[in-house]
Amino acid sequence: MNRIQVILTIDTDNLPENFAEILKHEQEVVAEWKQKGILDHLFLRQTRNGAILIFKDIDEEKAKELMETLPLYALKKSVEYFNLIKQF
Repeated sequence: MNRIQVILTIDTDNLPENFAEILKHEQEVVAEWKQKGILDHLFLRQTRNGAILIFKDIDEEKAKELMETLPLYALKKSVEYFNLIKQF
Protein backbone atom coordinates (compact mmCIF):
# COMPACT_ATOMS: atom_id res chain seq x y z
CA MET A 1 0.00 0.00 0.00
CA ASN A 2 1.60 3.26 -1.13
CA ARG A 3 1.82 6.36 1.03
CA ILE A 4 3.22 9.86 0.54
CA GLN A 5 4.96 11.40 3.54
CA VAL A 6 5.17 15.18 3.53
CA ILE A 7 7.35 17.10 5.97
CA LEU A 8 6.28 20.73 6.22
CA THR A 9 8.52 23.19 8.03
CA ILE A 10 7.19 26.70 8.58
CA ASP A 11 9.11 29.91 9.13
CA THR A 12 8.34 30.51 12.81
CA ASP A 13 10.47 33.67 12.84
CA ASN A 14 8.01 35.48 10.58
CA LEU A 15 4.52 34.49 11.71
CA PRO A 16 1.74 36.93 10.79
CA GLU A 17 -0.48 38.56 13.40
CA ASN A 18 -3.46 36.46 12.28
CA PHE A 19 -1.58 33.17 12.82
CA ALA A 20 -4.28 31.80 15.15
CA GLU A 21 -6.90 32.34 12.44
CA ILE A 22 -4.69 30.68 9.82
CA LEU A 23 -4.14 27.72 12.15
CA LYS A 24 -7.90 27.31 12.67
CA HIS A 25 -8.48 27.23 8.91
CA GLU A 26 -5.59 24.77 8.56
CA GLN A 27 -7.27 22.40 11.03
CA GLU A 28 -10.51 22.56 9.04
CA VAL A 29 -8.72 21.66 5.80
CA VAL A 30 -6.86 18.65 7.24
CA ALA A 31 -10.04 17.45 8.99
CA GLU A 32 -11.75 17.43 5.59
CA TRP A 33 -8.87 15.40 4.09
CA LYS A 34 -9.13 12.92 6.96
CA GLN A 35 -12.88 12.63 6.46
CA LYS A 36 -12.36 12.01 2.72
CA GLY A 37 -9.90 9.23 3.56
CA ILE A 38 -6.84 10.69 1.82
CA LEU A 39 -5.00 11.79 4.97
CA ASP A 40 -3.85 8.77 6.95
CA HIS A 41 -1.88 10.51 9.73
CA LEU A 42 -0.93 13.98 10.89
CA PHE A 43 1.92 14.48 13.32
CA LEU A 44 2.82 17.85 14.81
CA ARG A 45 6.50 18.37 15.40
CA GLN A 46 7.61 18.88 19.00
CA THR A 47 9.55 21.95 17.94
CA ARG A 48 6.22 23.48 16.80
CA ASN A 49 7.72 24.49 13.49
CA GLY A 50 5.71 22.22 11.24
CA ALA A 51 4.03 18.91 10.69
CA ILE A 52 4.37 15.53 9.05
CA LEU A 53 1.44 14.39 6.94
CA ILE A 54 0.94 10.87 5.60
CA PHE A 55 -1.36 10.70 2.58
CA LYS A 56 -2.84 7.49 1.19
CA ASP A 57 -4.37 6.45 -2.10
CA ILE A 58 -2.99 9.47 -3.99
CA ASP A 59 0.20 10.07 -5.94
CA GLU A 60 2.94 12.59 -5.22
CA GLU A 61 1.62 15.09 -7.76
CA LYS A 62 -1.79 15.13 -6.04
CA ALA A 63 -0.10 15.48 -2.64
CA LYS A 64 1.76 18.54 -3.95
CA GLU A 65 -1.49 20.05 -5.25
CA LEU A 66 -3.19 19.48 -1.90
CA MET A 67 -0.30 20.89 0.09
CA GLU A 68 -0.38 24.09 -1.93
CA THR A 69 -3.97 24.65 -0.75
CA LEU A 70 -3.02 24.54 2.94
CA PRO A 71 -3.20 27.89 4.73
CA LEU A 72 0.20 27.26 6.37
CA TYR A 73 1.81 26.53 3.00
CA ALA A 74 2.29 30.26 2.47
CA LEU A 75 4.46 30.30 5.62
CA LYS A 76 6.63 27.37 4.53
CA LYS A 77 10.34 27.28 5.02
CA SER A 78 10.57 23.91 3.28
CA VAL A 79 8.43 21.00 2.09
CA GLU A 80 9.78 17.51 1.48
CA TYR A 81 7.96 14.63 -0.20
CA PHE A 82 8.76 10.95 0.28
CA ASN A 83 7.10 8.03 -1.52
CA LEU A 84 6.66 5.14 0.89
CA ILE A 85 5.47 1.55 0.63
CA LYS A 86 3.61 0.41 3.74
CA GLN A 87 4.66 -3.07 4.82
CA PHE A 88 2.33 -3.52 7.85
